[in-house]
Amino acid sequence: MTEVEQDERSLGARPAPKRITATYLRRAALYYLERYSVPEAQLRRVLQRKVERSCRHHGLDPQAFRAMVDEIVTSCVASGLVDDRRFAEARAQSLRRKGRSARAVAAGLAAKGVGRELVAEMVVPNEDAELAAARVAARRKRLGPWSRGDRAAQRQKHIATLARAGFSLTIARAVIDDAGEGL
Repeated sequence: MTEVEQDERSLGARPAPKRITATYLRRAALYYLERYSVPEAQLRRVLQRKVERSCRHHGLDPQAFRAMVDEIVTSCVASGLVDDRRFAEARAQSLRRKGRSARAVAAGLAAKGVGRELVAEMVVPNEDAELAAARVAARRKRLGPWSRGDRAAQRQKHIATLARAGFSLTIARAVIDDAGEGL
């Protein structure tokens, strides 16, 4: 390593990106998939960012590598490493356990690149599940029955907080006004 490279490393500068090859992209995809479960669209975005960064540095055209990225993503889907349905199911369940509303779950899945049909299938409107998620959200944020202050004075703010989180006004009122039943 030259002195200049050592100085850049010590200053926290990122090393120059490698030139894009099929082998490099395949390894990058596998390494990424070892760490994260992602839908097809997210893997495509990650690989495309790698291509764009490398092409900017080396003065190449990123469009020349689009077919390579498509081929690698397709092979990952065909081998079962990437499965949008499995990802959507796991992510939806995880978000519901954290107290996210059906709207927030749908938005989160769509932001990750899950298709509309699959999002609609994973986020089926269910009032009981929505009520349970709202209770979890209220408990985590210390709203309503879980608040420490004057509940009556903070009622509207607590309802508004749940409404902003994507819960219906009926659900928000039911959770905030809950006097302890089912807690």
